[in-house]
Amino acid sequence: MAPSGLLVVDKPGGMTSHDVVARVRRLAATRRVGHAGTLDPMATGVLVIGLEKATRLLGHLTLSDKEYQATVRLGASSDTGDAEGTIVPGAPAAGLSIDAVRAAAAALTGPIQQVPPAVSAIKVGGKRSYQLAREGTPPELPPRPVTVWSFTVHEVRPAGERLDADVTVRCSSGTYIRALARDMGQALGVGGYLTMLRRTRSGPYDLSQAHTLDELERRQPELPVLPLAAAAAAAFPARQLTEPEARSLAHGGRLAGLGQHTGPVAAFGPGGTLIALIQEQDGQARSLAVFVP
Repeated sequence: MAPSGLLVVDKPGGMTSHDVVARVRRLAATRRVGHAGTLDPMATGVLVIGLEKATRLLGHLTLSDKEYQATVRLGASSDTGDAEGTIVPGAPAAGLSIDAVRAAAAALTGPIQQVPPAVSAIKVGGKRSYQLAREGTPPELPPRPVTVWSFTVHEVRPAGERLDADVTVRCSSGTYIRALARDMGQALGVGGYLTMLRRTRSGPYDLSQAHTLDELERRQPELPVLPLAAAAAAAFPARQLTEPEARSLAHGGRLAGLGQHTGPVAAFGPGGTLIALIQEQDGQARSLAVFVP
């Protein structure tokens, strides 16, 4: 039986997140595999995979702080926001200064209202937005609040009449880097889209912990899975339980609230076993997911 825990994968380009899940299912010899935080096929980098009981963690892993490295091409736009879409020429951009590009990035920093790309997985009337776009009826998606903590322009370099800007973005979950590229290009009046996107960190997990699929293939069947208790401790605040509290919680009981956290908390038994994820409400802590038999 495959171990319960998280696997941090360095996703290659050209694969969907679901493709990676299918590959890990084969490597781990289990159907109970899922992922947190989808990456576009063109994108590479950190993809957090859950195995066995850890799949029950995934829905609670907000992984709200994410970091990306990207290249924005200015001087053209794309119907998908990246190089995989149909490219539409814009205005010449090679003459833009790095100061102008940095000013456009600064205007997209902080709490912003972002319109997601039409080609996205957002559901509209029961259908994915990208399905509607492929059918020729791309939906008008309403803006959503996201936070861009930093949008750093490191370097710009001419690419013919276009300009490539290498950037690093640190943002909240739900932020579309493709939309940032689009909006930067619009603000500069030249158009913009992504030619490269790499997620370097997702919550507490970064590239230093990530493994390529080829590496996982070589290490099979001893996959470098982060054990369930360690995965929960890295992602959530912890509450240590007494033996009676652990026993009660494992059997569906509720605990007295401590008033310390509003989000999910990992509750550990005296031996360090992950008993459950809990959340406080009305002065009581109830289980969101129980992990002991």
